[in-house]
Amino acid sequence: MELLRKLAEQTASTFTVKEARAAARSAGIADPYLPVLLHRLLRAGFVTRVKRGAYALGAPIARAADVHPFAIGMALVEPSAVSGWSALNHHGLTEQIPHLITLTTPKRVVTPAMRGVSSTSPSIWEVGGQRYEIINTVPENFYGYEELWMGEARVRIFDRERAMLDCFASPRKFGSLSEGFGILEEHLQTIDVQRLISHAQRFTKRVAAKRIGYALEMLGVAADVVEPLRALPMLGYRALDPTKPAIGARDRRWQVVVNLDAPRPPA
Repeated sequence: MELLRKLAEQTASTFTVKEARAAARSAGIADPYLPVLLHRLLRAGFVTRVKRGAYALGAPIARAADVHPFAIGMALVEPSAVSGWSALNHHGLTEQIPHLITLTTPKRVVTPAMRGVSSTSPSIWEVGGQRYEIINTVPENFYGYEELWMGEARVRIFDRERAMLDCFASPRKFGSLSEGFGILEEHLQTIDVQRLISHAQRFTKRVAAKRIGYALEMLGVAADVVEPLRALPMLGYRALDPTKPAIGARDRRWQVVVNLDAPRPPA
């Protein structure tokens, strides 16, 4: 119980073996005895195993009804940020409730399915009935997140504009580009357009910037505002919506094949 008290004082609602070892030492518990204690705490339900080497405090100790699923995600993959539909829903950009939580990470992650421990999709990690989808990205694209406190855990989550960017960078993950267009059109007045443009300029996949620039211009954003995106160099033409055949008019300004019923310029 002294170990649990120390953990609750020194850590958030999730902790690693290294943190448990530090708490044990401060409580006068010898290192060789720690695995025995953790095993007993697991059996008694005072802690739950998140993954090998990472645990979550039980509700009575964490002083919360449950550990927030986003906090579990942070313990699963470090570093990572909540992204995809999960981030869009968190920011109120969609009412669609995701059936799994998406985490984007620049780190290579080996899930239980990859080790043959479970039969789920290789990118899926299931903990306590909650499914997590692990999305890998290059380190250069791991940016645009904010850090929030959820209960006693600090959680990274892509900000509104970075979450929006993903809709245009990886349309297949959202069903089609129509989803991104629809969300942008509905929330254009509350989106920080300059921040969205800045995020798109920084993204290594240039076609994402071209799609966003095209969409913003079609929705009435001034040409001089989106000019930084238009001016980005890109070789050849790309389909506006990669989920559909690349058949349609070629837009020279944005180097895209317009194969989507996208918003038209306002009258």
